[in-house]
Amino acid sequence: MLSPAAICVAPNQLLEIDDVTVEGPQAGEVLVEIVASGLCHTDLTALEGINASSVYPLIPGHEGAGRVVEVGAGVATLARGDHVIPLYGPECGECSMCRSKRTNLCWTIKPTRDHGVMPDGSSRFRRGQEPVHHFMGTSTLSRYTVVPEIALAKIRKDAPLDKVCLFGCGVTTGVGAALTHIRPGDNVAVFGLGGIGVNIIQGARIAGAARIIGIDISRSKTELARSYGMTDFLVPGEDVPDPVIAIRDLTGGGVDVAFECTGVLKVMRQSLDCCVPAWGKSVLLGVEPAGSELSFPPVQVRYGKSILGSYFGGVKGRSELPALIDRFMAGEIDVDRQITHRLTLAQVNEGFELMRSGRSVRSVVMFE
Repeated sequence: MLSPAAICVAPNQLLEIDDVTVEGPQAGEVLVEIVASGLCHTDLTALEGINASSVYPLIPGHEGAGRVVEVGAGVATLARGDHVIPLYGPECGECSMCRSKRTNLCWTIKPTRDHGVMPDGSSRFRRGQEPVHHFMGTSTLSRYTVVPEIALAKIRKDAPLDKVCLFGCGVTTGVGAALTHIRPGDNVAVFGLGGIGVNIIQGARIAGAARIIGIDISRSKTELARSYGMTDFLVPGEDVPDPVIAIRDLTGGGVDVAFECTGVLKVMRQSLDCCVPAWGKSVLLGVEPAGSELSFPPVQVRYGKSILGSYFGGVKGRSELPALIDRFMAGEIDVDRQITHRLTLAQVNEGFELMRSGRSVRSVVMFE
Protein backbone atom coordinates (compact mmCIF):
# COMPACT_ATOMS: atom_id res chain seq x y z
CA MET A 1 0.00 0.00 0.00
CA LEU A 2 1.00 3.65 -0.36
CA SER A 3 1.68 5.66 2.78
CA PRO A 4 2.55 9.33 3.29
CA ALA A 5 5.82 9.57 5.20
CA ALA A 6 8.58 11.95 6.26
CA ILE A 7 11.85 10.81 4.72
CA CYS A 8 15.33 11.79 5.86
CA VAL A 9 17.40 11.43 2.70
CA ALA A 10 20.67 12.48 4.33
CA PRO A 11 21.84 14.22 7.50
CA ASN A 12 21.24 17.97 7.86
CA GLN A 13 18.63 18.13 5.13
CA LEU A 14 14.97 18.96 5.50
CA LEU A 15 12.68 15.96 5.69
CA GLU A 16 10.96 15.20 2.39
CA ILE A 17 7.24 14.41 2.50
CA ASP A 18 6.35 11.76 -0.04
CA ASP A 19 4.39 8.55 -0.50
CA VAL A 20 6.28 5.33 0.11
CA THR A 21 5.22 1.78 -0.68
CA VAL A 22 4.75 -0.29 2.45
CA GLU A 23 4.95 -4.05 2.02
CA GLY A 24 2.73 -6.33 4.07
CA PRO A 25 3.97 -7.91 7.30
CA GLN A 26 6.11 -11.03 7.12
CA ALA A 27 6.17 -13.79 9.73
CA GLY A 28 6.22 -12.35 13.25
CA GLU A 29 5.46 -8.84 12.00
CA VAL A 30 2.49 -6.47 12.24
CA LEU A 31 1.25 -3.70 9.94
CA VAL A 32 0.17 -0.69 12.00
CA GLU A 33 -1.72 2.43 10.99
CA ILE A 34 -0.20 5.29 13.00
CA VAL A 35 -2.74 7.82 14.27
CA ALA A 36 -0.31 10.22 15.95
CA SER A 37 3.42 10.52 16.56
CA GLY A 38 5.30 12.78 18.95
CA LEU A 39 8.55 14.43 17.89
CA CYS A 40 11.45 13.53 20.18
CA HIS A 41 14.99 14.84 20.49
CA THR A 42 16.33 11.37 19.67
CA ASP A 43 14.85 11.77 16.19
CA LEU A 44 17.13 14.78 15.81
CA THR A 45 20.17 12.55 16.30
CA ALA A 46 19.25 10.86 13.02
CA LEU A 47 18.38 14.11 11.26
CA GLU A 48 21.69 15.66 12.32
CA GLY A 49 23.83 12.62 11.56
CA ILE A 50 25.05 11.83 15.08
CA ASN A 51 23.12 8.58 15.55
CA ALA A 52 25.48 5.74 14.71
CA SER A 53 22.64 3.32 13.97
CA SER A 54 20.99 5.49 11.31
CA VAL A 55 21.08 4.21 7.74
CA TYR A 56 19.86 6.63 5.06
CA PRO A 57 17.40 7.21 3.58
CA LEU A 58 15.21 6.53 6.58
CA ILE A 59 11.80 7.32 8.04
CA PRO A 60 12.23 8.72 11.57
CA GLY A 61 9.79 8.66 14.47
CA HIS A 62 9.61 6.42 17.53
CA GLU A 63 6.86 7.95 19.69
CA GLY A 64 3.67 6.80 18.04
CA ALA A 65 0.36 5.09 18.64
CA GLY A 66 -2.02 3.42 16.24
CA ARG A 67 -4.16 0.46 15.25
CA VAL A 68 -3.28 -2.99 13.95
CA VAL A 69 -4.25 -3.38 10.28
CA GLU A 70 -2.79 -6.80 9.47
CA VAL A 71 -0.70 -9.46 11.20
CA GLY A 72 1.87 -11.77 9.68
CA ALA A 73 2.16 -15.52 10.07
CA GLY A 74 2.72 -16.74 13.61
CA VAL A 75 1.57 -13.56 15.35
CA ALA A 76 -0.41 -14.74 18.37
CA THR A 77 -0.77 -11.79 20.74
CA LEU A 78 -2.25 -9.16 18.43
CA ALA A 79 -5.20 -8.98 16.05
CA ARG A 80 -6.66 -6.52 13.56
CA GLY A 81 -8.18 -3.51 15.37
CA ASP A 82 -6.00 -3.73 18.47
CA HIS A 83 -4.55 -0.42 19.70
CA VAL A 84 -0.79 -0.46 20.06
CA ILE A 85 2.27 1.59 20.85
CA PRO A 86 5.42 0.70 18.85
CA LEU A 87 8.45 0.05 21.05
CA TYR A 88 12.04 0.89 20.15
CA GLY A 89 12.97 -1.54 22.92
CA PRO A 90 11.27 -4.92 22.33
CA GLU A 91 10.37 -7.55 24.89
CA CYS A 92 10.57 -11.08 23.50
CA GLY A 93 10.25 -12.80 26.89
CA GLU A 94 12.60 -15.60 25.86
CA CYS A 95 16.15 -14.25 25.55
CA SER A 96 18.66 -14.29 28.40
CA MET A 97 18.01 -10.61 29.13
CA CYS A 98 14.25 -11.08 29.40
CA ARG A 99 14.60 -14.30 31.42
CA SER A 100 17.03 -12.66 33.85
CA LYS A 101 14.29 -10.34 35.16
CA ARG A 102 17.14 -7.90 35.93
CA THR A 103 16.63 -5.53 33.02
CA ASN A 104 14.12 -4.22 30.53
CA LEU A 105 16.70 -4.50 27.77
CA CYS A 106 16.02 -7.05 25.05
CA TRP A 107 18.54 -7.26 22.23
CA THR A 108 16.83 -10.02 20.23
CA ILE A 109 16.42 -7.85 17.14
CA LYS A 110 19.07 -5.21 17.90
CA PRO A 111 21.57 -6.33 15.18
CA THR A 112 19.04 -5.81 12.38
CA ARG A 113 17.18 -2.89 13.98
CA ASP A 114 20.44 -0.94 14.23
CA HIS A 115 20.97 -1.41 10.49
CA GLY A 116 17.56 -0.03 9.58
CA VAL A 117 15.98 -3.31 8.51
CA MET A 118 13.53 -5.90 9.80
CA PRO A 119 14.68 -9.16 11.45
CA ASP A 120 14.94 -10.92 8.06
CA GLY A 121 17.43 -8.29 6.88
CA SER A 122 15.15 -6.37 4.51
CA SER A 123 13.10 -3.18 4.65
CA ARG A 124 9.32 -2.94 4.30
CA PHE A 125 9.53 0.60 2.84
CA ARG A 126 10.27 1.59 -0.74
CA ARG A 127 10.33 4.91 -2.57
CA GLY A 128 9.97 4.04 -6.19
CA GLN A 129 12.36 1.12 -6.60
CA GLU A 130 14.73 2.17 -3.82
CA PRO A 131 14.51 0.83 -0.27
CA VAL A 132 13.93 3.26 2.59
CA HIS A 133 15.26 2.21 5.98
CA HIS A 134 13.47 1.86 9.29
CA PHE A 135 14.51 3.96 12.30
CA MET A 136 14.68 2.46 15.80
CA GLY A 137 12.51 -0.37 14.50
CA THR A 138 9.42 1.87 14.55
CA SER A 139 9.39 4.66 11.90
CA THR A 140 6.24 6.26 13.24
CA LEU A 141 6.44 9.24 10.88
CA SER A 142 4.85 7.06 8.22
CA ARG A 143 1.08 6.64 8.36
CA TYR A 144 1.61 2.90 7.89
CA THR A 145 4.57 1.07 9.37
CA VAL A 146 5.59 -2.53 9.96
CA VAL A 147 6.88 -3.53 13.39
CA PRO A 148 7.86 -6.90 14.90
CA GLU A 149 5.20 -8.35 17.20
CA ILE A 150 7.68 -8.33 20.10
CA ALA A 151 8.06 -4.56 19.69
CA LEU A 152 4.40 -3.61 20.12
CA ALA A 153 2.58 -2.90 23.39
CA LYS A 154 -1.13 -3.65 23.27
CA ILE A 155 -3.10 -0.96 25.12
CA ARG A 156 -6.72 -0.31 26.11
CA LYS A 157 -8.94 0.98 23.31
CA ASP A 158 -10.42 3.89 25.26
CA ALA A 159 -7.03 5.60 25.66
CA PRO A 160 -6.76 8.61 23.27
CA LEU A 161 -4.10 7.71 20.73
CA ASP A 162 -3.24 11.36 20.04
CA LYS A 163 -2.08 11.65 23.66
CA VAL A 164 -0.78 8.23 24.67
CA CYS A 165 1.58 8.26 21.69
CA LEU A 166 3.92 10.13 24.06
CA PHE A 167 4.22 6.96 26.12
CA GLY A 168 6.26 5.58 23.23
CA CYS A 169 9.24 7.50 24.62
CA GLY A 170 9.17 10.73 26.63
CA VAL A 171 6.48 10.07 29.23
CA THR A 172 7.46 6.47 29.93
CA THR A 173 11.18 7.22 29.99
CA GLY A 174 10.78 10.09 32.43
CA VAL A 175 8.04 8.86 34.73
CA GLY A 176 9.40 5.31 34.66
CA ALA A 177 12.92 6.39 35.61
CA ALA A 178 11.60 8.45 38.51
CA LEU A 179 9.40 5.67 39.86
CA THR A 180 12.29 3.21 39.54
CA HIS A 181 14.94 5.21 41.36
CA ILE A 182 13.27 7.65 43.81
CA ARG A 183 12.22 6.85 47.36
CA PRO A 184 9.67 8.92 49.32
CA GLY A 185 11.38 11.91 50.91
CA ASP A 186 14.34 11.98 48.48
CA ASN A 187 15.94 15.17 47.22
CA VAL A 188 16.18 15.07 43.43
CA ALA A 189 17.97 17.06 40.70
CA VAL A 190 16.90 16.99 37.04
CA PHE A 191 19.37 18.34 34.49
CA GLY A 192 17.55 19.34 31.29
CA LEU A 193 13.83 20.10 31.20
CA GLY A 194 12.89 18.81 27.79
CA GLY A 195 10.28 16.14 27.16
CA ILE A 196 12.02 13.58 29.36
CA GLY A 197 13.08 15.98 32.10
CA VAL A 198 9.60 17.37 32.75
CA ASN A 199 8.27 13.83 32.98
CA ILE A 200 10.95 12.90 35.49
CA ILE A 201 9.69 15.83 37.52
CA GLN A 202 6.09 14.64 37.48
CA GLY A 203 7.31 11.11 38.21
CA ALA A 204 9.35 12.43 41.14
CA ARG A 205 6.24 14.08 42.55
CA ILE A 206 4.28 10.85 42.20
CA ALA A 207 7.13 8.94 43.87
CA GLY A 208 7.01 11.31 46.87
CA ALA A 209 10.24 13.28 46.44
CA ALA A 210 10.67 16.05 49.01
CA ARG A 211 12.67 18.51 46.91
CA ILE A 212 12.80 18.54 43.12
CA ILE A 213 15.44 20.82 41.60
CA GLY A 214 15.31 21.57 37.88
CA ILE A 215 18.40 22.79 36.02
CA ASP A 216 18.26 24.18 32.48
CA ILE A 217 19.87 26.94 30.44
CA SER A 218 16.40 27.99 29.22
CA ARG A 219 13.48 29.29 31.27
CA SER A 220 10.89 28.22 28.68
CA LYS A 221 9.78 25.07 30.56
CA THR A 222 9.74 26.61 34.06
CA GLU A 223 5.99 27.04 34.34
CA LEU A 224 5.24 23.50 33.18
CA ALA A 225 7.93 22.03 35.42
CA ARG A 226 6.56 23.87 38.48
CA SER A 227 3.05 22.63 37.69
CA TYR A 228 4.45 19.09 37.67
CA GLY A 229 6.13 19.47 41.05
CA MET A 230 9.47 21.26 40.64
CA THR A 231 10.34 23.09 43.86
CA ASP A 232 13.53 24.92 42.77
CA PHE A 233 14.90 26.07 39.42
CA LEU A 234 18.49 26.95 38.50
CA VAL A 235 19.89 28.52 35.33
CA PRO A 236 23.65 27.82 35.14
CA GLY A 237 25.60 30.97 34.34
CA GLU A 238 22.69 33.24 35.27
CA ASP A 239 21.17 32.27 38.61
CA VAL A 240 24.27 30.38 39.74
CA PRO A 241 27.86 30.18 38.49
CA ASP A 242 28.18 26.55 39.56
CA PRO A 243 25.03 24.39 39.74
CA VAL A 244 26.81 21.69 41.74
CA ILE A 245 27.62 24.06 44.58
CA ALA A 246 24.11 25.53 44.43
CA ILE A 247 22.51 22.07 44.66
CA ARG A 248 24.69 21.09 47.58
CA ASP A 249 23.75 24.31 49.36
CA LEU A 250 20.03 23.78 48.73
CA THR A 251 20.10 20.21 50.02
CA GLY A 252 22.68 20.36 52.78
CA GLY A 253 25.23 18.18 51.02
CA GLY A 254 23.76 16.81 47.80
CA VAL A 255 20.77 15.07 46.27
CA ASP A 256 19.79 11.46 46.71
CA VAL A 257 19.19 11.03 42.97
CA ALA A 258 20.27 13.16 40.01
CA PHE A 259 18.90 12.63 36.50
CA GLU A 260 20.86 13.79 33.44
CA CYS A 261 18.76 14.38 30.30
CA THR A 262 21.02 16.46 28.03
CA GLY A 263 23.65 14.09 26.65
CA VAL A 264 26.34 16.71 27.42
CA LEU A 265 29.41 15.16 29.08
CA LYS A 266 30.02 18.15 31.35
CA VAL A 267 26.45 17.92 32.62
CA MET A 268 26.79 14.17 33.16
CA ARG A 269 29.75 14.84 35.41
CA GLN A 270 27.80 17.54 37.27
CA SER A 271 24.98 15.07 37.89
CA LEU A 272 27.41 12.77 39.68
CA ASP A 273 29.19 15.55 41.54
CA CYS A 274 25.96 16.94 43.01
CA CYS A 275 24.95 13.60 44.56
CA VAL A 276 25.27 13.05 48.29
CA PRO A 277 28.16 10.74 49.28
CA ALA A 278 27.51 7.17 50.45
CA TRP A 279 24.29 6.50 48.51
CA GLY A 280 23.77 9.27 45.94
CA LYS A 281 22.84 8.01 42.49
CA SER A 282 23.38 9.65 39.09
CA VAL A 283 21.05 8.31 36.38
CA LEU A 284 22.02 9.05 32.77
CA LEU A 285 19.29 9.35 30.14
CA GLY A 286 20.70 11.85 27.64
CA VAL A 287 22.18 10.49 24.39
CA GLU A 288 25.83 11.44 24.09
CA PRO A 289 27.71 11.96 20.79
CA ALA A 290 29.21 8.81 19.30
CA GLY A 291 32.63 7.96 20.73
CA SER A 292 32.21 10.05 23.88
CA GLU A 293 33.92 9.03 27.11
CA LEU A 294 33.09 10.22 30.63
CA SER A 295 35.67 10.60 33.38
CA PHE A 296 35.27 11.07 37.13
CA PRO A 297 37.35 10.46 40.26
CA PRO A 298 37.01 6.80 41.31
CA VAL A 299 36.90 7.91 44.93
CA GLN A 300 33.34 9.13 44.40
CA VAL A 301 32.24 5.59 43.59
CA ARG A 302 34.41 4.03 46.29
CA TYR A 303 32.66 6.26 48.81
CA GLY A 304 29.27 4.97 47.78
CA LYS A 305 27.99 7.03 44.88
CA SER A 306 26.76 5.19 41.82
CA ILE A 307 26.36 6.14 38.19
CA LEU A 308 24.09 4.18 35.89
CA GLY A 309 21.95 4.47 32.81
CA SER A 310 18.23 4.22 32.21
CA TYR A 311 16.65 2.85 29.03
CA PHE A 312 12.97 3.58 28.47
CA GLY A 313 12.75 4.41 32.18
CA GLY A 314 13.40 0.79 33.12
CA VAL A 315 9.91 -0.11 31.87
CA LYS A 316 9.30 -3.40 30.04
CA GLY A 317 7.23 -2.29 27.09
CA ARG A 318 4.84 -5.14 26.43
CA SER A 319 4.21 -6.27 30.01
CA GLU A 320 4.50 -3.02 31.99
CA LEU A 321 3.60 -0.10 29.70
CA PRO A 322 -0.17 -0.85 29.79
CA ALA A 323 -0.18 -0.19 33.56
CA LEU A 324 1.26 3.29 32.98
CA ILE A 325 -1.54 3.94 30.49
CA ASP A 326 -4.00 2.93 33.23
CA ARG A 327 -2.42 5.51 35.57
CA PHE A 328 -2.78 8.14 32.87
CA MET A 329 -6.43 7.25 32.34
CA ALA A 330 -6.97 7.49 36.10
CA GLY A 331 -5.63 11.08 36.05
CA GLU A 332 -2.39 10.35 37.92
CA ILE A 333 -0.10 11.15 34.97
CA ASP A 334 -0.62 14.32 32.93
CA VAL A 335 0.06 14.54 29.21
CA ASP A 336 -2.12 17.41 28.01
CA ARG A 337 0.01 20.23 29.40
CA GLN A 338 3.14 19.04 27.62
CA ILE A 339 1.57 18.85 24.16
CA THR A 340 2.30 22.37 23.00
CA HIS A 341 1.73 21.90 19.25
CA ARG A 342 -0.38 19.67 17.01
CA LEU A 343 0.87 19.48 13.44
CA THR A 344 0.15 17.83 10.12
CA LEU A 345 2.80 15.66 8.50
CA ALA A 346 3.48 18.51 6.07
CA GLN A 347 4.54 20.64 9.07
CA VAL A 348 7.03 18.14 10.47
CA ASN A 349 10.09 20.26 9.67
CA GLU A 350 8.46 23.16 11.50
CA GLY A 351 7.97 20.85 14.46
CA PHE A 352 11.66 19.98 14.66
CA GLU A 353 12.55 23.67 14.40
CA LEU A 354 10.22 24.37 17.34
CA MET A 355 12.14 21.72 19.26
CA ARG A 356 15.56 23.14 18.39
CA SER A 357 14.53 26.64 19.45
CA GLY A 358 13.03 25.46 22.74
CA ARG A 359 9.55 26.75 21.84
CA SER A 360 7.90 23.35 22.22
CA VAL A 361 7.79 20.66 24.85
CA ARG A 362 6.17 18.05 22.62
CA SER A 363 4.78 18.50 19.13
CA VAL A 364 2.41 15.77 17.96
CA VAL A 365 2.03 14.96 14.26
CA MET A 366 -1.54 13.93 13.48
CA PHE A 367 -2.33 11.52 10.66
CA GLU A 368 -6.12 11.84 11.05
